[in-house]
Amino acid sequence: MARTARVAEMPSLGALDRAAGNLSRQVAQALRDTVRKGDIRAGDALPSTRSLAASLQVARGTVIEAYEQLVAEGFLESKAGAGTRVAQALAEPPPANAPGVAPQSVAQRAAPGLPERAEAFAQIAREFRPLAPVPFAISVPTDLTAPGDIWRRLGNRLRARGPGAPTGYADPLGALPLREAIAGYVRKSRSVRCEADQIIVTSGTQQGLFLASQVLLGPRDQAWVENPAYRGVTAVLESTHSPDAMVRVPVDAEGLDVEAGIRMAPHARAAFVTPSHQYPLGMPLSMARRTALLAWAHASNAWVVEDDYDSEVRYEGYPFPALQGLDPDRVVYLGTFSKILFPSLRLGYVVVPRNLVDAFCGARVLMDRHAPTADQHVLAAFMAEGHLERHIRKVRNVYAEHRSGLIETLEALLPDDLAWVEPGDQGMHLVLWLASRLDDKRVVQLAAEAGVAVRAVSPMFAPGTARPGLVLGFGGFSSAQMKDAAHRLAAVIADSALREK
Repeated sequence: MARTARVAEMPSLGALDRAAGNLSRQVAQALRDTVRKGDIRAGDALPSTRSLAASLQVARGTVIEAYEQLVAEGFLESKAGAGTRVAQALAEPPPANAPGVAPQSVAQRAAPGLPERAEAFAQIAREFRPLAPVPFAISVPTDLTAPGDIWRRLGNRLRARGPGAPTGYADPLGALPLREAIAGYVRKSRSVRCEADQIIVTSGTQQGLFLASQVLLGPRDQAWVENPAYRGVTAVLESTHSPDAMVRVPVDAEGLDVEAGIRMAPHARAAFVTPSHQYPLGMPLSMARRTALLAWAHASNAWVVEDDYDSEVRYEGYPFPALQGLDPDRVVYLGTFSKILFPSLRLGYVVVPRNLVDAFCGARVLMDRHAPTADQHVLAAFMAEGHLERHIRKVRNVYAEHRSGLIETLEALLPDDLAWVEPGDQGMHLVLWLASRLDDKRVVQLAAEAGVAVRAVSPMFAPGTARPGLVLGFGGFSSAQMKDAAHRLAAVIADSALREK
């Protein structure tokens, strides 16, 4: 077994007063103060006497004497072969009136008021906490839908001595083999018209949305956003632009209502849309609406930001080709591998018109320079060797079975006047609408207490237009798990309905 290297780090103990003498006592007191302040804590390892003596430029015997004194006092404990550590007994909180303890800890003091933007970001953090990995959290891969052994073998091969081995700074656009693989994949599967030099590899769609908002929108520009919409895009615009920057355009059975958008904000600079699979409702943007949207963008010199959400997972017929293929010079196209492979991968991509490549690249440099390169090379090989297409076919078959089984179970458990499923034929989640008298956020809390993970739909709507509903993912759990969770969720909904009567 490989030995673990351990190097004990110490905070600064301050300068010793050499003129005052008795240096061992000074070292001991400095260590006591460091422990009391919490700079080093119970169980933390201390440097060897030789190392600390060299650091303080004192004789080793001085440090040995200080350590022995603190061991005798119970501040430190020393074991053969394990070195010297802060005593575990000090983990117990000291009495409030103990010497050296402030009457009020930092956490207890009144916190200063947060700046407005800080509070907005704090709220986003609370909203985006990951759900527990239980039904019906979205995109939790299982053995049936995880890449598995192939991914591990490629990783072992490429991270050791291959192109994924540790190296210096890389191209902000992303690893060229991955960009070439993405260009070929989206041309074939989504009719996207691009070359590798138009692709920026991102840390998922969320980063792509943030980049698009930074590059395309000025301080006073407006943007169309679907109503309802993915909370990730509305949160970006709420937190980084003026309050009136976001114009919530309604959707209907044909997707985004372009005529309504023109009435509400004809001179908007961008439209953020999910045309393949509207999030969260699921309908595709009709061909007539696509034509109208692109015509507006040309007439207004605006941009369309296309989030091609869940386009790979369609259960009936063929999906519409990507909007980008109809107008590559006017559409910024976003895709991700996080959903179809596994969310912790954090790899997505943006396909941009050629005249925007440098702008997006510059914005990316200021954010995090580039995505980690090792997994980019693993993913490039995974795609080039044909594994991604096979994986998508497997996932589509598994999800289709799970989806139909979940719908059947929910419809059997819940009466139509209490909850009903939004129709749809693609994606990794479904929307379960709730009766108008129910509070979906309260249902989410009660479901979590019952061991079921769902998200509320109402926060995805503009204020004053919300409808109560739940988003249920069905990809990462067995049929038995989902059936059991559906029964518990149905009981929570029924109980909530009784309380509202």
